Amino acid sequence: MATSDSYHPYLISHLKDPSHAALYIEAILEEEDPEPELLQMALNNVAEALTEGRMTPEQAKYHQEKLKEILSQRGSEAIYYLGTWLNALGLKLTVIIWEPGSMLWD
Repeated sequence: MATSDSYHPYLISHLKDPSHAALYIEAILEEEDPEPELLQMALNNVAEALTEGRMTPEQAKYHQEKLKEILSQRGSEAIYYLGTWLNALGLKLTVIIWEPGSMLWD
């Protein structure tokens, strides 16, 4: 029987694909009973997967610290409430893959 310890490397390996990472974050944002800790964990997992090879270890550490700072601010759970508010209008928040230097609206 597999242990939960083996799941983390499997998850990180799949989140290295930006399309998987985007869908993973979207799924967390769609939670009906959101937990701010769940969003932070998911974003940390995505950061772990996507910073490798794109940032130096120092840059990755700074990026993780910045995320922790952002999510610790008062009202950081507002993203969930915005998602719920948009859902009532038939809309939803999405996460897309964006390459630096490309036009966002292309």
